Amino acid sequence: MKERNNTFLILVTFAAALGGLLFGFDTAVISGVVPFIKTYFSLDDIALGWAVSSLIVGCIFGVIISGKPADIFGRRKTLLVASLLFFISAIGSALSDHFYIFILFRFLGGIAVGTASTLSPMYISEISPAAKRGSLVSLNQLTIVIGILVAFFSNYLLLNVSDNNWRWMLAVMGLPALLFFVTLLFIPESPRWLAQKERSDEAFKILERINGAELARTELNSIEESIASELKGSLREVFSKEISRLIWIGIIVAVFSQVTGINSIMYYAPMIFAKTGIGINNALMQTIAVGAVNLFFTFVAIKYIDKFGRKPLLICGTGGMAVSLFVLAFAFYMHEFSGYLILAFVLIYIASFAMSLGPVTWVFVAEIYPNRIRSKGMAIAVVFLWAAVFVVSLTFPYMLNVFGGGTAFLIFGFMCVIYLLFLSTKVPETKGKSLEELEKILIYPIRESARV
Repeated sequence: MKERNNTFLILVTFAAALGGLLFGFDTAVISGVVPFIKTYFSLDDIALGWAVSSLIVGCIFGVIISGKPADIFGRRKTLLVASLLFFISAIGSALSDHFYIFILFRFLGGIAVGTASTLSPMYISEISPAAKRGSLVSLNQLTIVIGILVAFFSNYLLLNVSDNNWRWMLAVMGLPALLFFVTLLFIPESPRWLAQKERSDEAFKILERINGAELARTELNSIEESIASELKGSLREVFSKEISRLIWIGIIVAVFSQVTGINSIMYYAPMIFAKTGIGINNALMQTIAVGAVNLFFTFVAIKYIDKFGRKPLLICGTGGMAVSLFVLAFAFYMHEFSGYLILAFVLIYIASFAMSLGPVTWVFVAEIYPNRIRSKGMAIAVVFLWAAVFVVSLTFPYMLNVFGGGTAFLIFGFMCVIYLLFLSTKVPETKGKSLEELEKILIYPIRESARV
């Protein structure tokens, strides 16, 4: 009898999670590029917001269109196409001499990032054992964080390379895209997708290699039972009474992971630090500290997400973010702060996010939906997530310059308070259950009550 193969599972999961590296790398690279493209293309605040947000518009489009090919051709093949698109985007944006061409290539990169941001955590959730699913799906967030940290270092090292340093910063993004493409060539397809396509023998071989033969047979039976219980989920079913509650919970969890301010701080970290008067070079250096703290506390989340659960981490982290944001707002309003005080509370904010909303959001939206509508449910949640990223990143430079950092941080702080109330009353705990068990727990009670 074959035993479970943890090494194989971790390698496959990490390969799929490299999709997060694309998003993380771009998030940090653009923060270093922003001051230079503002001068090169002579951009006002609104145009600068579009330079950042054009990728996010592409992300929304990518999420919307990725579900269909993922269901038809499989998660793996769709991710392969996404990796190639991102490579084209990196080189094209680096070579752009016109702002609208730059925007076009950023949009193409966004399609790739949006596709990967949906399918990478979905793939990992579908291949992971229930007891380890939280930690393994969190690897997607870990690669986002690694991408951010590596790109911060890359930006700093390329700062004085030439007058075209921003082009080199963008071109380097092609490297993680190539790495993602190569690793995808060596991983199997999702066993749940294979079972849906009536390729159960192939699905069993993958599950056997991960779980051992006995557990693989049990899990495959559960998957087939779930698939056979009803026809493949239609868009109408997504908005049925029994599913719509989960759809709305997923949307709210996804949106509040962004309207609490994380990507504003990540995209515009050098600009925020520069407002304190420490200078652009020191600002870029301090963003490396942001990336390092982000990485460390993501490891904390990975260690404890399957021990303490999703909900406690979300509540604890959101509380820490709220406190940090209110302190930052006060500091900006009073104009009584040093660059290091701002750095300290930005780092506390980042630590709180990294141990909670960062990884847990992707885990949660990857596991709460039934198999038959998971791609649609995740797509809806992630579309709203990217829409929130778009609105925040487009408006933040304007808010920062017109109203000041105090107002921006105050708004994000109140968003954290609202989210805390929602988490405490509406969000279910999902740790330690297989995807099929979660379907029975979260869906069937609503279905039975509707029949009474």
